[in-house]
Amino acid sequence: GYEELPRAVNITWSSINFKTILRWQPKPSGYFYTVEIHGQASDVKKKCILTAETECDVTDVLRNVNETYTAQVLSVMPVEMDNDEEPPFAVSEKFKPYSQTVIGKPEIKNYSQKGSKLNVVFKDPLTPYRFPNGSFQTIQDIFQHDLEYKLYYWKDQSSGKKDATTKSHEFEVSVDSTNNYCFYVQAIIPSRTENRHGQESMVLCTSIGRNILHEYGTEVFIILAVIAVAVITLAIVLPVVLCKRKKARVAREKEPLNGV
Repeated sequence: GYEELPRAVNITWSSINFKTILRWQPKPSGYFYTVEIHGQASDVKKKCILTAETECDVTDVLRNVNETYTAQVLSVMPVEMDNDEEPPFAVSEKFKPYSQTVIGKPEIKNYSQKGSKLNVVFKDPLTPYRFPNGSFQTIQDIFQHDLEYKLYYWKDQSSGKKDATTKSHEFEVSVDSTNNYCFYVQAIIPSRTENRHGQESMVLCTSIGRNILHEYGTEVFIILAVIAVAVITLAIVLPVVLCKRKKARVAREKEPLNGV
């Protein structure tokens, strides 16, 4: 009977940019799992019916991202048992996508450092949800004014970070025109108490072309200076030596042969 079947344990929600996977244990043997998603104001929806897996993509039944959901993972047999017998199940913790999904990495579209201005343009992460025309909604479409972005930037090979905030998709900040800068962008949901900060974009660095002294330090500069002095000295001394040797050769050629 059903009472002999193991119940699911360690049920967890994993959600990035509203793509949400439910996971649990243990791996079933001789039985299956069925997932039921219960919303506070919506009908029960079944997912991953009679699955032998221990995870289930429930993204499409969490479309109302402001709803609070719980999941029930039922342990079931491949054939219907006595209809009066309820299969054993385990209940997840509550999950509200709007408050709990992790915001993924923004994509840097382009960036430039011209003079004392660093300009960075980026794109919102996409969600799995679509508009009626088929295009994907971005996290900006869902969070709207509740979403902002931070730019963290610092002089290359330095640790002192500065930051700037925007609700648009572009940063322009003042920098030292003689230094390269590295930076990354991160989404922030200020209204949240947890998961306020999204994932960091990849770190990128500008390349404005440095002089050799800035790039490699004083040691190389000293070596180059010594080489330059040696070359200049050689350029002055060599003609003098050659000239003296030429004069000495001419003088020898003018001397009368002995015994004539």
